[in-house]
Amino acid sequence: MTAVSSDHVEKTIAAFTRLDQRGDRKAMNKLAMRLQKEQPVLLQYAAGVRGEHGDATGEAAVFYATLIWAMFDRSRNGETLPRITMENLTAAEADVNASIAATAGFAELAPQDRIVPAVAKSQPAISAKLQELLTEDVKEAAMTVETCTIIVKPTQVVIEAFDAAVSGRRPGERQGTIVVGETIGRNDPCNCGSGKKYKKCHGAV
Repeated sequence: MTAVSSDHVEKTIAAFTRLDQRGDRKAMNKLAMRLQKEQPVLLQYAAGVRGEHGDATGEAAVFYATLIWAMFDRSRNGETLPRITMENLTAAEADVNASIAATAGFAELAPQDRIVPAVAKSQPAISAKLQELLTEDVKEAAMTVETCTIIVKPTQVVIEAFDAAVSGRRPGERQGTIVVGETIGRNDPCNCGSGKKYKKCHGAV
């Protein structure tokens, strides 16, 4: 069973909430640097939304992708997650699209309720929390309905990609092999794909 437990989901949310409330820039920067090192393709995928839909929507996509990664990461009890590749994400997107196409009335649902059945089945705790968080963000105007509409599917593609990698259905790359030259200088372009310098993007988190 590879489903992330409700306990791991809630502990991840609690940890993110504490970081936000404390404004712990050092801890947030450490988390961002670890994500860049371990999941560069994931970051590029989420940040790709920025180029198409602007900074606010791009930042929401990156935040939710980071949150999903952290939930899966916490559930591993110290064992490093496989590194997600573009092949993982492309295959996950195809699966998500197939599940949506097979679900009558899916497009008529409110954006925050567009939880993909196949994803909800494989990762029920994460899917339920995603729906709850999106609903809250839209209700409290922390996110527009348009932004929610844009990010809800790619966020679930990330869930499917990690689920497939962890379960072995579509393994990603084993962690531990670091490509020479992967270290990012403060004035180098951020590898999330934003086009900004690292110090002005994830280096400023």
